[in-house]
Amino acid sequence: MTPLDAFDRHILALLQKNCRLSSESIAEQVGLSPSAVQRRIKRLRDEGVIEQEVAIVAQEASVHPMSFLASIEIERDNYTVLKELTQWARTHACVQQLFYVTGNIDVMLVVSASTTKEYDGFIEGLMSQFPQIKRVTTNVVIDQPIKSLRIPTRE
Repeated sequence: MTPLDAFDRHILALLQKNCRLSSESIAEQVGLSPSAVQRRIKRLRDEGVIEQEVAIVAQEASVHPMSFLASIEIERDNYTVLKELTQWARTHACVQQLFYVTGNIDVMLVVSASTTKEYDGFIEGLMSQFPQIKRVTTNVVIDQPIKSLRIPTRE
């Protein structure tokens, strides 16, 4: 991966706020030509710096208006199960994010569902698929005042 310079970081900061900005608009804000901006964006995509460009949809518009944070504790350090769990989670659209974490728990899931009963069915399926799961602790999201996947790119 090519090291990021100040122009790349500025472009990334702008795209993280609005990935629909035109090359001309970005060029104006960073001080490059539109063609230079296009080349840089292409390189950032090709090198995997830009992993995805997505639309953030209001939860109310979803068929899954509820969000849950599931803390999963696995019996002993079982790296095979972690890999299998990750693969399994990728096949379930309700799993929005998965984190392998330190501390008393092993995995954190962000899960969306239409009802608590639907979520409970998801967790039941998860636990039957992976009997090595010792415990699942759930927190129901009441509100999400900050909703972002932005990461700092500029100093």
